[in-house]
Amino acid sequence: MREVVEDDFPALFAILEEVAAERIWIASELPLDRDGRYEQWRGRLADPSALMLAAEVDSEVVGWLSLAPRGAAWLGMTIAAPWRDRGIGKALLERAIAWAKDVGHYKISLEVWPHNTGARALYNTFGFDEEGYLRKQWRRANGELWDSVIMGLVLEGDH
Repeated sequence: MREVVEDDFPALFAILEEVAAERIWIASELPLDRDGRYEQWRGRLADPSALMLAAEVDSEVVGWLSLAPRGAAWLGMTIAAPWRDRGIGKALLERAIAWAKDVGHYKISLEVWPHNTGARALYNTFGFDEEGYLRKQWRRANGELWDSVIMGLVLEGDH
């Protein structure tokens, strides 16, 4: 586990494209805007209140996590299919939560599909609560309207 550098962007983007092509785990859908995404990531790397982590196995990036400040720190995580359910998400979350506490974030929030029970269970093990259910929140490229679940982990104050 390490912080992302700009040289990682092609590997991160390849994972993002792969997961987006599956059409079931993340909101991003193909085609993706590479230049726009790189610009967004450059902004995160330059922001001391943001974090991007890369998970590596044998020097290959196999997943990544991003925390972006939008009130609370908003979490996004993407892991390549062969590396799911192997502890990568857990390791990324452990590091991200510790970092968020160290820099003074008061809360981490995220949005997840209701059918992504594996991710929801992982977040629950770290103390994330399901704070809301948004009906027909996302219009998919095929026209379907998908619900989403808002989850949050309060890092300071009353839980």
